[in-house]
Amino acid sequence: MWNHRKFRMPDGAEITGHQGDSYEVRVSVPSDDDGFFGRQCPACSMSFRIHGGDYEALPDDLMLWCVYCGHHDDHSDFMTTQQRERIIRAAGDLGMQLISQGFEDAFRGLSRGNSRRGVSISYEGKPFYPRPLPGINEERLVRIRTCSECQIRYAVFGEHRYCPVCGQLPAAAVAFDALQADAARLDALEALPPGAKAVLREQGVFTRSWVDTIENVVGVVEALGSAVFRAAVPDAEARLRGKGNVFQRLDDMAALFVAAGYDDVRPELGTQTWQRLAETWAARHVCTHNDGIVDQKYLTKVPTSSARVGQRLVVTETDCRRAIDDATALCRALNELTS
Repeated sequence: MWNHRKFRMPDGAEITGHQGDSYEVRVSVPSDDDGFFGRQCPACSMSFRIHGGDYEALPDDLMLWCVYCGHHDDHSDFMTTQQRERIIRAAGDLGMQLISQGFEDAFRGLSRGNSRRGVSISYEGKPFYPRPLPGINEERLVRIRTCSECQIRYAVFGEHRYCPVCGQLPAAAVAFDALQADAARLDALEALPPGAKAVLREQGVFTRSWVDTIENVVGVVEALGSAVFRAAVPDAEARLRGKGNVFQRLDDMAALFVAAGYDDVRPELGTQTWQRLAETWAARHVCTHNDGIVDQKYLTKVPTSSARVGQRLVVTETDCRRAIDDATALCRALNELTS
């Protein structure tokens, strides 16, 4: 019968089993003030966080997904660096006590008397006092996500495509999260101190960010439209053959769904919203393919523009926020077409 009580373990570590020369040690991983603790992908090394209560309710043989790269492995492989250091400290303290016990067992019963011809060996053990386990001080969460499928709460620190438990996220969830991320970036830039804003504005960071937002908005709608169409239309590939990147072209995309038997999203969104979307798409085309230089194709799409051919298009924060709102409405309409 093994006696684990003869070993001293630090707060947060407990010996829970023993078989032969092996000891099973449970080491706690403290959660932050919001109830979340860290996970780190063994493939891409990026970190995310999961709600501790939700995690405890999951099965012991859980296989986790990296929310960023989609690596899929045993949940124990997703320990963070700080968590691993905590476990190593506990294992090291147990190891020191096992070694000490080994010496005590080896010398127990040996004579300590003097010998004229032999060597006298003595060993005196000393009480072992474990060191406190290292604390966990990892990056705090910013915004909590809740998976629509399994309801697990988690937090990420970058663009992600997977739920840590369910795997691949629905295309609509990815789209709405991406649009919210672009809005958050605009908010973050606006919230900078005046001095920092002035430096970034002078270096063109704001302008570049606004152009990126317009390009991102179009990309989000393109990805969602493609995913929705391919999932809902049995002969999608045949219908798409020869049409090029049809999901980058607003009217062609809408007509594609109509031809497949679905409602036309244009009347639902309204003429004004659809025209604004057309202007966003035209701005994206100019910025992406013509370095922002206005051409006749742009002026045809945006007849109310005061720009002239050859001028460089100016994108503003107002344009971006309007584009995000309009794209959100379009994504919602696309997602509801086949639901």
